[in-house]
Amino acid sequence: MARLSTKTVAVIVAHPDDETLWAGGIILSHPAWQWFIVCLCRGNDEDRSSRFYNTLRILKSEGIMGDLDDGPEQKPLEEKEVEQAILKLLPAKHFDLIISHNPTGEYTRHRRHEEAGKAVIKLWDTGKISTNGLWTFAYTDDNKKHYPVAVENASIYKPLSKRIWLRKYRIITETYGFEKNGFEAKTTPRAESFWQFTDPAVAKKWLNKLMNLKI
Repeated sequence: MARLSTKTVAVIVAHPDDETLWAGGIILSHPAWQWFIVCLCRGNDEDRSSRFYNTLRILKSEGIMGDLDDGPEQKPLEEKEVEQAILKLLPAKHFDLIISHNPTGEYTRHRRHEEAGKAVIKLWDTGKISTNGLWTFAYTDDNKKHYPVAVENASIYKPLSKRIWLRKYRIITETYGFEKNGFEAKTTPRAESFWQFTDPAVAKKWLNKLMNLKI
């Protein structure tokens, strides 16, 4: 148990609020873990960045922001650009666990989520980031049929207690300031799920399979 109490975990996300929406419950449930949250976009957005750093204090986490293009047109970014952004922001050390986006995203669709998920797997597979394991978010909206929900048959599926969910919901609606009738507030999952990997080669094979299915 002593080892678990000092687990080092990096969370790599595209936007300020992704860390809370998709993994806020696990973060809030493990305050003794050493969390470091990397946000790849909106670093120069004074409003969003200030809210992100306020959220870090609530989550008892360290973190940093980058400023990848995040325009509404969602122009695709070069893989190397995303990978270099991650390497620049993520501390160069070994982590017990890294958590990041699914390479197919959490809903239909956001390129930055997908690009971040792909980049993390490729960096792990090539040894440029070091971790004992990777969890990727496991959510679906069934091609926009409903708000994103946790995938119940994912490797890890964790319903949140009412207390933890309310703390997470307050971060979204109060700290980040999203309207209660808006997408983010209505999405805020009451359960969190993840696909779990301990071997980078297996994760890369899974990524390749996902990309082939999209073609």
